[in-house]
Amino acid sequence: MAVKKTELAIGLMSGTSADGIDGVLLAARAPDEVSAEVFAEVSIEATAHTEFPSETRAAIEALCARPNADLDQLGRLDTELGILFAQAANDLRKKTRENIAVIGCHGQTIRHRPAPPEKFPFTMQLGNGAVIARRAELPVVCDFRRADIAAGGQGAPLAAAFHRAVFSGDAPRAILNLGGIANVTCLPAASGASEKVRGFDTGPANTLIDHWCQMHFGAPYDRDGKNAAKGKVHDELLKKMLADPYFSRPPPKSTGREYFNAEWLGKFGKVAPPEDMLATLTALTAESAAAEIRRLQPRPSAVYVCGGGARNDTLMAMLAERFDGAVRTTAELGIEPQWVEAAAFAWMALCTLHRRASTLPSVTGADSASVAGVVHYPHPADCD
Repeated sequence: MAVKKTELAIGLMSGTSADGIDGVLLAARAPDEVSAEVFAEVSIEATAHTEFPSETRAAIEALCARPNADLDQLGRLDTELGILFAQAANDLRKKTRENIAVIGCHGQTIRHRPAPPEKFPFTMQLGNGAVIARRAELPVVCDFRRADIAAGGQGAPLAAAFHRAVFSGDAPRAILNLGGIANVTCLPAASGASEKVRGFDTGPANTLIDHWCQMHFGAPYDRDGKNAAKGKVHDELLKKMLADPYFSRPPPKSTGREYFNAEWLGKFGKVAPPEDMLATLTALTAESAAAEIRRLQPRPSAVYVCGGGARNDTLMAMLAERFDGAVRTTAELGIEPQWVEAAAFAWMALCTLHRRASTLPSVTGADSASVAGVVHYPHPADCD
C-alpha cells in the first residue's frame, strides 16, 4: 500500500437550531490510490464555536418562518453569513501552521422541500461560498445537498457516509444526531459488506424544545434538560403528536423546521404548566427516534448520540429508558458529540476536492451517489 498522507480541512456547520457556527479542523489520512478506505482515518485537531449575533439569528428565524421570503433580505443574509463563516474559518486557521486544503461549509438551511410531495423539489442553504473563499483565502466547498436532490434523492441526511467511514464497528450500531431535527444512521457490522447503510430524519429534536424555551422560559434552550425534568409527560398529547403522518412514512425521508415549527405545535393546543409541555416535547423527540430505531433489522446493539441533544440529560435519560441503557455518545467512538456534523462536512469537502462521491443512495433515495457540493476558489490560479 502506498504511503499515507495527511490532509487538513476545516468544517463549518450551522444547524437547524440556528444558534451559531460549529467549526473543526480535521486531519484525514488516506492511501494515495483510489480506495474505498479513502479518508477513513480522521482526527480533530482543533474546534471552535461562534455564536450568531442576536440580530442575525432573528433574521434567520424570520426567513425560515415566512412562507414567502423577501429577496433583498435573502441576498443580504447570504452575504452576511458568508462573512461570519469566513471569520470562523480564519479563527481556526490560527490554530495550525500546516497548510489547509479546503473549507467545507454546510451553510444555514432556510428551506428544505424534497420530493415527495414537492413536484419541483429543492433545498436552500445560505452562506455565500465565494465570499468565504475570498475572505479566508482557501477553496470552499458548499451547497452540498442539491446534487443529491438532482439525482432524485432527499438531499438529507448527508453525514451517513462519514459515519460509515469513522464509526463502523464489529456489531450493528445506530448514530443518532440530535440537532434541530433528529436523524439516524444505521450502520451494519463492519464485516457485513453486503448490507447497506440506512438513514433518515426521524422528526424534531431540539427545534420545538428550543422554541418552547424561548417562548416560556426566556432561554435559548433547555440547559441540561432541567426544565423538562420538572414537568410531567402528557401521554394523550404525546400520542396525538406521534399520529402525525410524517412519523409513519417509510424512508427515504427528511424534514425541517418548515414542517415541525410553531404552526405545527399550535395544532395540538397547550398543557399547563409550561414544564409539562416541555417534558412532552422532549418525550416526542425520544419516542419518535426510538420507534424508528426499534423497527430496524438487524437491531443495533447500541445507540450513539451526537449533536446538541446529547447535552440534554432529560432527553438522554428518556432514550436510555427506551433502549435498556444501551445509549452512549459518539465520544466513545472518538469524536465529541458537538463536533460530528462539522467534521462530516470537512470530510465531504476533501472527498469533493478529490472527485469522490460522498453521498449514499441507500440513505437519501437518489438513483446514484454524488460528488457533493460546489467549489469556490479564492484566486484564478487555484482553478488550474
